[in-house]
Amino acid sequence: MNCRNALLEAKGDREKALQILRQQGLLQAQKKAGRSATEGIIKAYIHIGGHIGAMVELNCETDFVARTDEFKELAHHLAMQVAATGPRFVSREEVPEGADIEPETACL
Repeated sequence: MNCRNALLEAKGDREKALQILRQQGLLQAQKKAGRSATEGIIKAYIHIGGHIGAMVELNCETDFVARTDEFKELAHHLAMQVAATGPRFVSREEVPEGADIEPETACL
């Protein structure tokens, strides 16, 4: 329905309709920005052999979401990816000034 309305507002111009949809998405994101994600889970993953492991905290707005199998599976996959990529730092703030790597890349 939003796509149809955006196309009508843009008088059939697809590019302009996409701009309208992006703007609507930004407005919706701004509305949700103030919400706090106080529920969630902590998931640990230890690779076979016990030499590599990772622990992640994944937050959401409601405990209903936190209890779903999909949410638990997402946390498990995130922990596995963290263990597999071996990030050098946990957050951007930990990356020292003048490091030879971009902060976002160092934390992947």
